[in-house]
Parts: sequence; C-alpha cells; structure tokens
Amino acid sequence: MGKRIIHCGEAGAGQAAKICNNMILGISMAAACEAFVLAESSACRIKRCLTWPSTSSGQCWALTTYCPVPGPVPASPANNNYKPGFAAALMLKDLKLAQEAALASGVSTPLGAEAAQLYGLFDKLGHGGDDFSGIIRFLRGHQEKGSN
Repeated sequence: MGKRIIHCGEAGAGQAAKICNNMILGISMAAACEAFVLAESSACRIKRCLTWPSTSSGQCWALTTYCPVPGPVPASPANNNYKPGFAAALMLKDLKLAQEAALASGVSTPLGAEAAQLYGLFDKLGHGGDDFSGIIRFLRGHQEKGSN
C-alpha cells in the first residue's frame, strides 16, 4: 500500500491520521473544483489555470496529481470520465468518520462538515462510484449521472 510507515501513536491513531488526511484531501479537492469552475466562468485557459496555483500558494496534491479537469495532468481520472482511483463514496465515508471523530472530541470542523455535505449530495445523485474529483461536475451544475 504505502511507501512510508509513520508511527502516529497508540492503537487507533493511524485510523485517526487517515481520516484527518482524507478530510484535508476532500476539502482541498472541493476547493480546487470550485476554483476551476470560477476560472472557467471567467474565460481562463485551463492549462494556465493549473500553472498559476500549482506553482504558488494554491498548490496542493488535488491540483498537481489529481487535477479535476481533463488535460493538464495525464494520469488524472478526469481524463477517463472520472472512473475512480478513489470513489466519491469512499471519500464520503472518510469525511463522515472525520465528522464523527470531531463530534466525539468536541472539535469544530466546519470545512470538513461542508465537504461531507457536498460529497453526500454527490453520492445521493448517483455519483458514489465516480472518482471523488468528479464533484466538479456537481459544482458546474451537471447533476445527472453521466453528465460531464
């Protein structure tokens, strides 16, 4: 699975680290998708829209490795009609687990909660089997299954 082993603490700490990591990923993918939708509405060229954030303060794994729009990152699921590497239903599961952990710990995670809500809607519309980066289609307003 992974290339590195990181000891996170007592039993169960690794699971906590995983859901925290995936909460960051879910939030950053939703943010990247929102930014691309805004850029598209502003007539930005997609390849240039990847260049500026990926080389400045907006840089994140969701952009540089799993870009949610077809073209700029050849291995991205966006280039394969959002067939999953990591299904939206799995992202939703991890976001829900993160929200349960936050509630149990008395920690406020409003961005995680919003990401969970977005992925929940995406899943309810029949996109749970799509790659989680496909949420860009929901944000563009393409809500039916099979929409690009």
